[in-house]
Amino acid sequence: MSENARVHYTAEGGIARIELDDPPANTYSYEMMRQLDDAVLRARFDTDVHVIVLTGRGDKFFCAGADINMLRGADPTFKYYFCLHANETLSRLEQTPKLVVAALNGHTVGGGLEVALAADLRVARAGRAKFGVPEVQLGVLPGTGGTQRLARMLGKACAIELMAQGGTFDLDAAVELGLVQHVFSGDDFVGEVMDYARQFVPPGKASKAVGLIKRAVQSGAEVGFHEGLALERELQQQLFQSEDAAEGLAAYLEKREPRFRGR
Repeated sequence: MSENARVHYTAEGGIARIELDDPPANTYSYEMMRQLDDAVLRARFDTDVHVIVLTGRGDKFFCAGADINMLRGADPTFKYYFCLHANETLSRLEQTPKLVVAALNGHTVGGGLEVALAADLRVARAGRAKFGVPEVQLGVLPGTGGTQRLARMLGKACAIELMAQGGTFDLDAAVELGLVQHVFSGDDFVGEVMDYARQFVPPGKASKAVGLIKRAVQSGAEVGFHEGLALERELQQQLFQSEDAAEGLAAYLEKREPRFRGR
């Protein structure tokens, strides 16, 4: 493993685990974003990977956003292209046709919450973690897709209020807002997350269908309703031609549990 590794990648049992690692707060730099981009592509093209779990190393921070020290001394051109690259990386994560689960192991603020918003589902460790987009306190906006993803997820008024106030909120509020889908309170957070992710992996689940459900929702939400229906029909036709659809229909008629392969 490289001494400069800021992102760690492991894959087992159909699940790729991507871990952010830059203590003490797992802040991201240009180097980390490059490594994250590489990890996302690696998982995307690995046919044995069906689900991606994104988390932070340690038990205090998922991610506290961009490295402020890096940005403070940088020229405006670097800052612009850094934001552009980070946006491209998170868009790649969001558009990857595999389910992405963000496992929030601690504080998730600023750009860290923006990273989590690019995932399909968010689960969190029970505790006193803080969430929020406080960029306005620095005189800037949530510029890693935060203004767009937060508004689409929570609605314009709620998103504007959260971003303009720039405060933080606790886990209960994150759940109430719909930012977090599940909270795990056991001693083995990673184990609970992996158990959660396994429900979307073959042979028990048709992961190809899960991935295309994701694509239909992500892409369909950005176009008109009728264009979204057309996309849905196209993706459904792809699934009708898949091995998993043949297995699912046969298992139903034969009154047995299906054995999916993600194909």
